[in-house]
Parts: sequence; C-alpha cells; structure tokens
Amino acid sequence: MKDWLIALLGSTAGLTAYGLVFLILLAAGFGLPLPEDIPLVMGGVLVHRGQADLAAMILIGYLGIIIGDSVMFLLGRRFGSSKFFLRIVSPAARARVEGMFKKHGEKIVMLARFLPGIRTPTYFTAGSVGMNYWRFMIYDSIAALASAPVFVVLGYYFGADIESLLTRIAAGERNVIIALVVLVVIGVLFNRWRSRRDKKANADALSKLEGQPVEPPTKLS
Repeated sequence: MKDWLIALLGSTAGLTAYGLVFLILLAAGFGLPLPEDIPLVMGGVLVHRGQADLAAMILIGYLGIIIGDSVMFLLGRRFGSSKFFLRIVSPAARARVEGMFKKHGEKIVMLARFLPGIRTPTYFTAGSVGMNYWRFMIYDSIAALASAPVFVVLGYYFGADIESLLTRIAAGERNVIIALVVLVVIGVLFNRWRSRRDKKANADALSKLEGQPVEPPTKLS
C-alpha cells in the first residue's frame, strides 16, 4: 500500500496532485485502511519537486482531514444506531470509545487522531453521543493543525530521501503515541489524587464543624 501510494502520488502535479491528496485523506477519514501520513508527506515531496505549491498543499491536507472527520461525525449523529453503520463501527469498538469519553472527556477527539484504528470509531461515536459539532471542530482542528502542516513541510524539506523520511516518521509517531498515553495516565492519576484530596479536606472541615460546641440561644430581655 505504501509503495503504491508513493508511486501514484509521485506521478501527479498541480490540480491532479491536490485532488488526489484530498481524496485519499477523505477516504482515510471514512475509515478505509489508508495511511494518512503518506499523502501529506508526498504532498510535501511534490512541492519539493516543483509540482505543487506549499501553502496550497497544506490547505488541501488540512481540509481533507477536517472534511473527512466531519462527515464521519455527522454520519454518527444521523445514523448512530443504524445496523448498516454498526458493521463499520462495531459495538465493541463503540463501547470502548464511549468508555474513553467518560474517562477523558471530549479531549479524546484530539488524542484519537494519533491512535491508528481509533480515529474513525471515535469521531463516529462523538456524533452519535450528541457532542456539540463546533466543539468537535475545535478539538479536531487543533489536532489537524498539529499533523497536516508538519507532514507536508517535512516532505518539502526532506523530499530527496522519501524512504528514510517515512521510516523516521513511523518511529516518531510511535513515540508520540507512547507520550500521549503516558500523559493521559498521568492526568487520570492526578485527577484521582486531587479528588481524594478534596474529599479529605471536606471531611476534615465537616468534622471540625461537628466538634464545635453549640452556643445556647440568647434570651430576650
């Protein structure tokens, strides 16, 4: 798949290149097993070769990600309980994502972009559980802005050695995923510690109040 995408995109230029990058990202957003980083990096490589414009390619990459994610979100909003879409997003995957929403809140939308196999079920589930669309857009846009421009620029600057670049990106993505998981675990542990601390402080304050002597009512003369 990787070699096929590299060969396909490497032979394009101009509007054809923009359109193909956009369509591949859109298909990846729909849940098809297509890597998102390769079309973005190859878009940068095409800029390096003079076959596309850098700003236009970054914009196309961003729009391809956002529109694909938004379509999946809106499908979840409209057809969340449909039997047809339950074949695409299995009940097990949906239950797992709903559990992640309960633990980590809506910010899981940002984290999901960097977790292979989780992104599509997360965005579909976000729509089906009634998450506000504009809040979804904000979180998703932040994550997209952390990936689309970076990959395109990397392809632009290191386009002469695409194989080495993709290998380094794959290793870097694993490190990012590990770092994100560690941060999530730390956040959960910190929230639990803070909750226990607050409960203890409230219990101590209540016990002090209960231990104070009650003054008798003042007699009216």
